[in-house]
Amino acid sequence: MTPDDLMFRPGLMKGERILITGGGTGLGKAMAEACLMLGAEVYICGRRGGVLDEAAKALMDAHPSAQGSGKVVGIACDIRVPEAIHDMLDQIWSDGGALTGLVNNAAGNFISRTEDLSPRGFDAIANIVFRGSFFVTLDCGKRWIAEGKKGSVVSILTTWVWSGGPFTVPSAMSKAGLNVMTQSLAVEWGPKGIRFNAIAPGPFPTEGMTARLNPGASEGAYSDMRGNPMGRVGEMRELANLAVYLLHPLSTYVNGQTIAIDGGAWNAGGGGFSRLTEWTDEQWTQAKAMIRGANEADRAKRTV
Repeated sequence: MTPDDLMFRPGLMKGERILITGGGTGLGKAMAEACLMLGAEVYICGRRGGVLDEAAKALMDAHPSAQGSGKVVGIACDIRVPEAIHDMLDQIWSDGGALTGLVNNAAGNFISRTEDLSPRGFDAIANIVFRGSFFVTLDCGKRWIAEGKKGSVVSILTTWVWSGGPFTVPSAMSKAGLNVMTQSLAVEWGPKGIRFNAIAPGPFPTEGMTARLNPGASEGAYSDMRGNPMGRVGEMRELANLAVYLLHPLSTYVNGQTIAIDGGAWNAGGGGFSRLTEWTDEQWTQAKAMIRGANEADRAKRTV
């Protein structure tokens, strides 16, 4: 991104300390870049340490002018493990004090007929999206409450939390749980100065999304935009600007909200994967093989 991609004044996020889970790629990396460009200290975590290090270096090299007040630090952490989360947050707190914001972005997803799911396949999604995001939120929240600090939590959901997610049921269930967490803790912890909001993106194509939700397509492709009133996919800068707004203290009166950013597709009934009801057994077999290959390639890069 360039300064022209951001709608905010330079230095807006100076003094802010943000953790973005799953921040080494895709949406997480885009949000990390925007926060860095605006002067924030950003921590990105994930299971692939090498990917995190590469992302942090690439962002710092791309924006040397931000290094006076901002930085990006990668920390390998498996958020499925509460003890690993606690150790990571100890490291962050000792490197400059309390966080001011958390973005629950880490996720996993793949298309599958629900009758084909194994317990392991379900857990692969739910343990990251549902349990992992809650454990990170809980550990941050306990620290903020104990120290009397304010904080902003932004969770990345999908519009499926309102309409359901055929062929992505583990993700839809898990994201719906985070939507309820957002609404619940906005009330419970709002009086403590900790607020909760969520973003429900439509299609923002990334390498991981393409490999698991549209297998066989070229990177960045999305097969059918006929249901989207805007007739296109989202741009990373659009989501990044919304995330910055929700993280910043000047949006403090926004609390307990889930905001769709999908071009109006959800309103038009154009979201989700209902079109896959037309797939044949052969198409599902091919899709599963391609998704399995993408998973194996990712697994080889993990350090935790």
